[in-house]
Amino acid sequence: MKTNSKPMAVLLIAGLGTLFSCNEPGPAGNAAIDDKSETSTDKSAMGGNKTDMPDLSDWPARPRLAVKQMMDKYGEPVEVSSESIVWHNAGPYKRIMVTKKEMPHNFPLPHMDFLEHTVAYNVPTDKIDELVAFDASMTIHKTNGEMSARCDLEGHNVLTLNLARDIINGTKTVEAARMAFGTNVTDDVLGKHPAYVEKLQFAPPTENVLFPDKPIVPGSPRRMVPGTEGTDAEVLAFIIAVDMNEVLAAAQAQTKALEQPAMDYAKMLHKEHGENAVKTMKLGQTINVTPSNTKAVDDLYVKGATQLATLVTLDEKEFGSAYIDAMTKGHNDVLAMIDDKLLPQAKNEALKKHLTDTRAHVATHLEQAKKLK
Repeated sequence: MKTNSKPMAVLLIAGLGTLFSCNEPGPAGNAAIDDKSETSTDKSAMGGNKTDMPDLSDWPARPRLAVKQMMDKYGEPVEVSSESIVWHNAGPYKRIMVTKKEMPHNFPLPHMDFLEHTVAYNVPTDKIDELVAFDASMTIHKTNGEMSARCDLEGHNVLTLNLARDIINGTKTVEAARMAFGTNVTDDVLGKHPAYVEKLQFAPPTENVLFPDKPIVPGSPRRMVPGTEGTDAEVLAFIIAVDMNEVLAAAQAQTKALEQPAMDYAKMLHKEHGENAVKTMKLGQTINVTPSNTKAVDDLYVKGATQLATLVTLDEKEFGSAYIDAMTKGHNDVLAMIDDKLLPQAKNEALKKHLTDTRAHVATHLEQAKKLK
């Protein structure tokens, strides 16, 4: 009597559960990579096998196994914490992560998710819903240009990424991809070494994957536009940067239990600098100049973040005093920047007037800070 092999394959899947063989993929080229080179390439790129194993004593058995498997193939991880272990630029992947936490997942059959592989890929916006419908454990980070698969084995993540690319290219529907997933897993269990499980069938792109999106706030700055240094576009962006730094600092101050005068001062700065930022963006629209965040403007944002970082962890009493000191110095610096740089640089008369008005507000804020000291 002829035996039907399909029920047996299903039984094999159900019995083995998450113990399916994992044929680990090597670096990807335009198609599958030659077996002879993948192991040596991976290990040499990551420094080879290492003996410095992270402390996994309190990790569940399956994530602990995954960490050891990834270390055996890719070498030491770059990031180690109590909850996750991460490799960067390992093989064809932008990132590999193993988490201590296991997440139940029932596709294609019950297992636990704890191993994630991420590739660079600019997923078309109209395909994101389809990919999530295909495998709800997929993550698409559109801005960073990333596509991630999360499962229990590297081979299963490779399979997910390969089928996701088929969906993106339109060669498979969501339902066809889900059926193909099950078929490939079954073939893997039966020792058939399906290509979609063993290797990425595409080379993840290395450029043009980021998606910075577009501003929707009217008059908002653009990232640095070449040739805008020393122009009105840069002056507008400088004013906005000053205001936004003050807004962030004031917002942080309002999370502290400050004495009422300091709290009132922070609220006032938040409101008035916020209003000035909006006025500046509207002015740019009026004079037909789009603010440009040149490197010098970006440096000002970085300076603001650096200074605020020194205040954040202070307790209420220390924060209040340090905040007023920072506002005193900061407003002094802004007055000097307006007088020595921005007013001489500005060419549009409406912009010059706005700078003068802004300077008056900053001078008033400085005097109020001095009184609070």
